[in-house]
Parts: sequence; structure tokens; C-alpha cells
Amino acid sequence: MRVTFTDIKPEIGSLVHVDKAHLLDDEVIEQVRQALETRGVLVFPQIDVSDEEQLAFTDRLGTRTNFTKKAPGSDVSAADVYKITLDKKINTEPDYVLGTFFWHIDGLLMDIPLPKATVLSARRLSDEGGSTEFANLYAAYEHLSDQEKRELEGLRVIHTIEAAVRPVFGSTPPGRAERYREMAPPMEHPLVWTHADGRKSLLLGTHADGVVGQASPHGRSLLWRLNQWAAQPAFTYKHDWQVGDLVIWDNEGLMHRVVPYTDEGRVMHRTSIGGTMKPGHPATEAAMAKMLEPVY
Repeated sequence: MRVTFTDIKPEIGSLVHVDKAHLLDDEVIEQVRQALETRGVLVFPQIDVSDEEQLAFTDRLGTRTNFTKKAPGSDVSAADVYKITLDKKINTEPDYVLGTFFWHIDGLLMDIPLPKATVLSARRLSDEGGSTEFANLYAAYEHLSDQEKRELEGLRVIHTIEAAVRPVFGSTPPGRAERYREMAPPMEHPLVWTHADGRKSLLLGTHADGVVGQASPHGRSLLWRLNQWAAQPAFTYKHDWQVGDLVIWDNEGLMHRVVPYTDEGRVMHRTSIGGTMKPGHPATEAAMAKMLEPVY
């Protein structure tokens, strides 16, 4: 066989072994597509792709998308390649990289179809930290009790960039709120998302700011507890990077975060595969006001 898969944990993750010369073969691409749906995260250890090879792999798996053209680091090495780094010469607004230290889903804050998958390759590593953790939101939903599923069904959640970077700053720096709103308006998404194939997953992350129709402390408490539930060891995988590793994950069904690091030399190259499903829409002012209204 040209490609083999070895499961990492029962609920998430597989190692993929394939000669780079066969990475774009029809048989390999089809098996990767199938494994991505069932395993969530696929790791190609030290396959050492170039930007051109990573883009070609991305294009073979689906339609390429780029939702970070306004963020520093986009297209600096090749069109549609986002360079993730704290290097001040490349990244003049570290908010977005520091925000990845917390659970998130790529593109959920944009008014676009949710990217189907994210492809990430390790070019340079930090001396400490920098691992990436993944949480399977399909499994997190499936293992809820029937009563919990009924209680969550139909709830709507508002996601904001402000919430995503709130742990970074504590409060939004002057002038940044306007910048964030220019990039992405507050988005309203279902808490339980029914996918085109009928499977259901939770839509979570630090960017989840509140539940529509619930006072802020009540909604945020629910979301934080669900984040903790989804991040339990049975549903998660932590990848300790080696230079040359290539990882692809199902962005529609997983959230992820980076173990904090400070090394400005760490560089990861990201490409994205476009999706066709759009779970939410921009939040209305009325929904925002209801979420933020005083409890007492």
C-alpha cells in the first residue's frame, strides 16, 4: 500500500505514513479525505513539504481559501500561505497569534462558509512550548447525555474577536475594537451544529462570548463548562511538533489551541481548504444587547 494510517487515540487522531512522491496520488488523496472525516486530525511526520507542495496538497483535497488576507503574515512567502509567527518584522499585530493560545475554530468569526480543513506545516520551532492541542467536538456532543443534548438543542451563541483576545489583554486596547469589527462582525452560530451528513457537533471556543437570550454570566458559564467538557483527555490530542511535520485537521468538527511560547523564531505555514456550509450569520444588535444586559 502507498499509504498507511495508525490511530493515535480511540476518539481522535491518526499518523499517516506515505512517501512524499505519492502524496498527491488519487488513491492517497481519497484515503486522506475519508480518514479526515473519521479521525479528525492526520499527522504526516517529518514529510517536509515546501510551500508549493503544501499548496498542491491543499488544492487536491478541495478548493483553497484564504480568510486572513488582512492579518499580518498572509502571503509573505507564497500566495494563500499564512505565516504564523511572533517575529515582529512579519507580525506587527500579535493579537491574533497570542489569541491562538486559547481554544478556537479557524474562520468561525468570519461571515463566510466555514473552512473545511486546515493544513499546517512546521518550519521552525520554539525552544519551549508551541505544541498544538486538538479537541473533537463531534465526540464531545456524542458523549453528552440525552437530557443534555435536549437542553442544548436550539441554543444560539454569539462569537466575537473581542472574546477571542480578551484573555490576551484583559480588556480591549483603545482603537482595537474598531479594527476587530472591520475584520469580522460578531457572529451568531448554533451551539449544536447539524452537518450536511447528519452528524452533530458542538461549536465552541474562547471566541464564544455568550448565549442568545441568556444573561452574560449564565451564558458564559455554560460555554466555559462545555469547553472544559470538550477538552477532556478522551476527546483531545496534543501534537508535539518536529520540523517538517505536516498536520491536517477537520476544522468543521474540531477546535484547537497552541501551548504558549515566546520564541519569535517559531514559524508555521498554514493553508486552508474551503467549505460549503455556513452555520451562522452576523449577530443582530438586539441579540447583542440581550446578551449584555444587566442581570440585576
